[in-house]
Amino acid sequence: MVGQGYVGLPLAMRAVEIGLDVLGFDLDKDRVDRLRRATSFVEDVTDTDLASALATGRYLPTDDPAALSGFDTAVVCVPTPLRDGIPELCYIEDAARILAPHVSPGCCVVLESTTYPGTTEEIFVPILEAGSGLRAGADFHVGYSPERIDPGNPTWHFHNTPKVVSGIDEASLKAVDAFYGQLVMRTVPVPGPREAELAKLLENTFRHVNIALVNELAVYAHGLGIDVWSVIDAAATKPFGFMKFTPGPGVGGHCLPIDPSYLSWQVRRSLGHAFRFVDIANDVNDHMPDYVVSRVVQHLNHRRKPVNGSSVLLIGLTYKRNSADARHSPAMSVAKRLADLGAELRAADPLIDAVEVPSHITLVPCTADEVSRSDLVVVLTDHDDIDWGLLARHADRVFDTRNRLRGTAADTL
Repeated sequence: MVGQGYVGLPLAMRAVEIGLDVLGFDLDKDRVDRLRRATSFVEDVTDTDLASALATGRYLPTDDPAALSGFDTAVVCVPTPLRDGIPELCYIEDAARILAPHVSPGCCVVLESTTYPGTTEEIFVPILEAGSGLRAGADFHVGYSPERIDPGNPTWHFHNTPKVVSGIDEASLKAVDAFYGQLVMRTVPVPGPREAELAKLLENTFRHVNIALVNELAVYAHGLGIDVWSVIDAAATKPFGFMKFTPGPGVGGHCLPIDPSYLSWQVRRSLGHAFRFVDIANDVNDHMPDYVVSRVVQHLNHRRKPVNGSSVLLIGLTYKRNSADARHSPAMSVAKRLADLGAELRAADPLIDAVEVPSHITLVPCTADEVSRSDLVVVLTDHDDIDWGLLARHADRVFDTRNRLRGTAADTL
């Protein structure tokens, strides 16, 4: 397993669980050292899970590329960020170069990293071939299987989420399918890597576009004096042709802020067209933190208070409910904008790692004293571990972007 982060580590644990020998490779030495000490940094993998895997003798975390030799199957789970709106594939390329000298006849190499259609066959495979002296398809198998990890999801885990699988040829598809068939309850074979790559982008673009729709609706419904939450609940009673999405302060995590832009970039590069739905969704969701801040300003103005010097308590800093993941969190964007306006920020988030909290925010418990000393409480992430009854009792000074305090005097998005 090349990459032991949010995707690679749960995959490694599942492989150990079913009896495979797993080498967990990562270039981050500090991360590897933590894994060796059974200290997890991924919320879906506990310290106990890690300790159990290590105790089997079948899980070896390492940052030594020489240890990669002799694998039957290699799975690459590395980041694919955007740099100035352009896909950054250096991590995929580096992983392929590290793996290539260890590729042997009959082995299988699978890419899981989210990317644009064509990456596996046009970039990943040539590097493997150049470094191994072997031919993909003829000498070894290659496939693509997009990750579907949803951190903190209590229902859908790695093993019970259907797994899309593909190969560069029929033999590769069979090899990839056989590997994942051991790990998950259901595999979903598709014609080739391009289809699998595009399927991943479609999944997240679908969410991104629909979230943008209800976010923009929330903005305009507020202007019209309509309760958007009641509207969405009413529409959700339709048993066909509608899927419920809810508004919020923006989008975050490792997928939605990035993946749709991969698709838009590829369409523009290859076909010369703008992917208008993606561009519009990006514009709407990227500006939701600005809208939230504008509503905060309005609240404080109604109390004859300027933002500068006001005490604002933020509830939740991670990007979604019941998750410790703060990557690309819209709550952080809201906080940065309020800090720039001079607000004194405190935040209550029982899940976030303190090292993820920037210096302009003071992390505090959600107590009656903290609420009472605040000029405004802003709900940005609605973790179950928050004392919502406490906030409900002070709801006249609460701006709730998640509708968690419905039925109270709190103002909603």
